[in-house]
Amino acid sequence: MSDVVRFCRSRSAGRRCTRPLDHPGLHRHRTIMWTDAAADPSRCPGSGEPGSSAATLADGWPHGRALCPVCHRFVPLEGSLLAEHATSDEDETDAEASRRREWLNTHGW
Repeated sequence: MSDVVRFCRSRSAGRRCTRPLDHPGLHRHRTIMWTDAAADPSRCPGSGEPGSSAATLADGWPHGRALCPVCHRFVPLEGSLLAEHATSDEDETDAEASRRREWLNTHGW
C-alpha cells in the first residue's frame, strides 16, 4: 500500500486543486472553483527559468536535477535553465514522490 496521497493536477492562476485525483465536478482551492476549460495550461511557468543543480541526499539523489520553484518538482537542466516541463507528472512513481518528500524534509523549500 502506498503512503503517497495523490491530488488533482489541475491549476487555476497557479492555485492547485485540493480535491482527490480523478474527482467528479468542479476543481476547488479553498473557495475558488473552476472548470477544466478555465484551468491553467499544463506547461509549468518555471520552464526555461534559470536554475541550478539541487543539493543531494547521501546517495546523490536528485542526480543533478534542479528544484522548480513554481511546481516543486525536480527537473533536468538545459545549460543553466530549467527544462520545459508540466506542473505535474502523471507517470510519477511513488518512489519519486517519496524521495522528493525526503529531500524537502532534509533541505527545506
